Amino acid sequence: MRERILNYIEKNSRVDLKELAVLLGTTEAEITQELSDMESEGIICGYHTLIDWDKVTTDRVNALIEVRVTPQRGHGFDDIAQRIYKYPEVNATYLISGGYDLLVSLEGKTLKEVSSFVSQKLSTLENVISTTTHFVLKKYKDHGTILNADTTDERMIMTP
Repeated sequence: MRERILNYIEKNSRVDLKELAVLLGTTEAEITQELSDMESEGIICGYHTLIDWDKVTTDRVNALIEVRVTPQRGHGFDDIAQRIYKYPEVNATYLISGGYDLLVSLEGKTLKEVSSFVSQKLSTLENVISTTTHFVLKKYKDHGTILNADTTDERMIMTP
């Protein structure tokens, strides 16, 4: 039942628990207890609201930073990742495969602010070898939700 609850609330965390119980064929009390247990166990780590900031007047710049680091003996990438994710500007930090080791998602008010963070804080950390900054120009889909969805389907119809 846990996976079914998680699959549902991942797409809609504001679901009415009574409605969820009916959908899953159980009681509201069981759903409430499962959610509480999963929060206590750290399975559910938090809840968030997805906002299309392009529709708000607030200036925000999002960037994805690829970071190449020297792993530390006995700790691998964990210590440097922890130092990076503790910065308040950082939204997410991932260990990735490929040419870089970490992918860092961060946010600032201007391109200059983000660039300054990368050059003055991130690039200067011990064990950071190099960084590459990619500014997000437009979001099409975020957390499984299509933003600014166009209702017309422009795909060509293919028939055998």
